[in-house]
Amino acid sequence: MLTPEEWSALWLSLKVSVWCVAAILPPGVLLGWLLARKQFYGKALVEAVVHLPMVLPPVVTGYMLLLALGRNGWLGRWLHEGLGVSVAFSWKGAVIASAVMSFPLMVRAVRLAMSLIEPRLEQAASTLGAGPLRVFFSITLPLAAPGLVTGAILSFARSLGEFGATITFVGNIEGETRTLPLALYTYTQTPGTEEPALRLALISMAAAFAALIGSEILTRRAEQRLSGD
Repeated sequence: MLTPEEWSALWLSLKVSVWCVAAILPPGVLLGWLLARKQFYGKALVEAVVHLPMVLPPVVTGYMLLLALGRNGWLGRWLHEGLGVSVAFSWKGAVIASAVMSFPLMVRAVRLAMSLIEPRLEQAASTLGAGPLRVFFSITLPLAAPGLVTGAILSFARSLGEFGATITFVGNIEGETRTLPLALYTYTQTPGTEEPALRLALISMAAAFAALIGSEILTRRAEQRLSGD
């Protein structure tokens, strides 16, 4: 049985991960389509910026978020004083940290799916009178469904395991920002808590494994629907 603190960490991790995927899915789809289908000046720079969190130490990403969105940050001060919104050291900040770290996975999956779509299918729809938006939502998006599913589930799993950027940006506050990885870290630093640490480690491993299996199953089902099997 999990303790109330462990249930709190598990529930918070799930909430943060769901909000993370919801936040990055629309921009991830649009940016993935843009990078897959359009050529424009500065495209390489955009790709580098999008994928930068994948190669930067997560602590660096969290520190940059703190400088920008902390109460004394250039954007965080305006949000706090002008709108009364504060994201640093709150679960909303944990969502932002997870979103920044997971966004490259979403974009890469969507971009790959978009690039595999035969352009002549979209061109045929256009010649039949369908507008760009109708082509996108009726042809492009359904054909890219396997990539969207993969990106969403991998982003969800990445958010569940996010640690470095989260602890740097929002801290390790019980009931507010202490997700599963942060709770596990707390237990490993506390003498006599090997048993709860092992429980949380096993839960984290099971959640990640389930996400990967779910991604494979849903992707295969989406591919079967598209192929008509």
